[in-house]
Amino acid sequence: MIQYTCCFSGHRSIEEIHLKSLKDNLQNEIISLIQQKMQYFICGGALGFDTLAAQTVIALKKLYSHIHLTLMLPCRDQDKYWKKCDQQVYQAILDQADKIRYISEYYYRGCMHKRNKLLVDSSCYCVCYLTKEKGGTAFTVNYARKKGLNIINLADRLT
Repeated sequence: MIQYTCCFSGHRSIEEIHLKSLKDNLQNEIISLIQQKMQYFICGGALGFDTLAAQTVIALKKLYSHIHLTLMLPCRDQDKYWKKCDQQVYQAILDQADKIRYISEYYYRGCMHKRNKLLVDSSCYCVCYLTKEKGGTAFTVNYARKKGLNIINLADRLT
């Protein structure tokens, strides 16, 4: 299954000027991966790029009914301090996911790091939005690189 699995990793904030280009590139890349037999997509459920990736996979399931979305979430109360509108979007994604896996019942220091490692360990591709060399996304992409995953950084394609 790993050979047909792609994970996503990206920053929580996306500059408005890049949003449309990022959405278009993300959709095109996922379609390309589906055409290469990719069937399983794993998202970490965070705000920003993770949300965008999950929404894109959900939308593409209407055209490609054989693909699956798994949410690999750090804890059940991840959205506890989010804005109400973000919580509603998150709940809609949870409702449409094919599978949900929680690392922990509650947040603890390190649960996001553990989630990021599991995303990579479960995949052969990593589609990312990486613009900074520090933080969780940088750790995840560097870990994916060390593990030999195929990495596609959509930040390199922004117009």
